[in-house]
Amino acid sequence: MSRRVKKPLKPRGDRPKGARPYRGSAAERTARPGGKPPARLSALAARAPKPAPFIPEPAKVVPEPPPLPTKVQTVVVTADENNMRVDRFLEARFPGLSFSHIQRIVRKGELRVNGKRADSKDRIEEGQSIRIPPLKLDTPKVAGTLSEAGAKTLQALKDMILFEDADVMVLNKPAGLAVQGGSGITRNVDDMLEVMRDAKGQKPRLVHRLDKETSGVMVFGKTPLANRALTAQFAARSVHKTYQLRTDRPIPDGEQVVTAGIARAGDRYVCSPEGEAAETRFRKLSDSLVEAQPLTGRTHQIRVHATARGFPILG
Repeated sequence: MSRRVKKPLKPRGDRPKGARPYRGSAAERTARPGGKPPARLSALAARAPKPAPFIPEPAKVVPEPPPLPTKVQTVVVTADENNMRVDRFLEARFPGLSFSHIQRIVRKGELRVNGKRADSKDRIEEGQSIRIPPLKLDTPKVAGTLSEAGAKTLQALKDMILFEDADVMVLNKPAGLAVQGGSGITRNVDDMLEVMRDAKGQKPRLVHRLDKETSGVMVFGKTPLANRALTAQFAARSVHKTYQLRTDRPIPDGEQVVTAGIARAGDRYVCSPEGEAAETRFRKLSDSLVEAQPLTGRTHQIRVHATARGFPILG
């Protein structure tokens, strides 16, 4: 067996007898004060491309919103504005216009589509002529002016928020809270959102609804662009909604699909062949829990279909 024995290193500075003294590399000699670079390095430096002169970037120009018309004008709906709601059209054309001012001119009939009065929810079409009256900016709201009741409403909304960014807000609506106003309704989500209006008068917009007694996730658009995109997804049924229901009766095993029309009978909704077409998919989760996926969007659809199949929802 052999082994290699390391020899001790020679002290720094020891050189073989007769060796020329070390004078450093070309780069080291160049870095010394008064050192002259070798001819080869001088030639390389001469051929090296010179750095481009520094040119500062031009300042970005932020376009100002179009001025509000001071007299009556008529504009034509473009292809990009096709199928927009009247109020969303005005918001997109005049970003500084407040929501309250839009509602006021529409309600008074000052805005006309092809010469006819229009409602805020009416959809416009490419090529239509829109008569726009003189507009003005409302006085911007000053931050911190909420009343005590308004501050409580704002906190209640914040407690419901599951997610929020610059474009979208997602709330967890509790059971018993209506989404919109109506007969006998004193508190609803749409009215509560008034405390979230910004200086431009814009607030998060509804893009879908839930029944008053149904708890669950709701999505809101915070900008006109986000609202249009979300509304289009719900209209195209590319959004999948799933609910969990608790019943007091046995649930059939497996999965089943209920296809039955729904019609209004007095103050109730019932299955009827003369009603609007509706379809719901049910799947058993446990003895008293079922998952429901509405494939259409009729009022009280899940409740009516569950009752028709013999397992009405508790409560």
